[in-house]
Amino acid sequence: MHKELRVAAYAVCVRDGSVLLARWVAGDGSKRWTLPGGGMDHGEDPYDTVIREADEETGYAVEPVALLGVDSLRRRYPRRLGAVADFHGVRIVYEGRVVGGALRHETSGSTDLAAWHPLDGVAALDRVSLVDIGLSLWRDRPAHGHLG
Repeated sequence: MHKELRVAAYAVCVRDGSVLLARWVAGDGSKRWTLPGGGMDHGEDPYDTVIREADEETGYAVEPVALLGVDSLRRRYPRRLGAVADFHGVRIVYEGRVVGGALRHETSGSTDLAAWHPLDGVAALDRVSLVDIGLSLWRDRPAHGHLG
């Protein structure tokens, strides 16, 4: 079994009753909304990761204003030649505030759109589970930074 670890940082940006989301394009071409953010580069601080990724995916300069929590997930999936990957994702979630830039869509990246969505309409979106996790962390603000 091949072990894979991915550490990533994401921003929950809420403004005027709406949340900023980016539309992720999966390898199979399916598209789902997610929080702006992504994988850390080797040696990069997660604080810097979330700033860089939010800019790449949305065009906005985002300032992380609070650490909301850390989410961890594990799943297994098939790889080439009958191998199986044991994937472990560690997702660091910040509250972010837009401080500059202008909304634009990412080109040649993992997302294809960025948009503000009313909080009361998020449940109707085709989205990844991280959106709900991030919004729960943002609303509940657990002192230990973990849901459940």
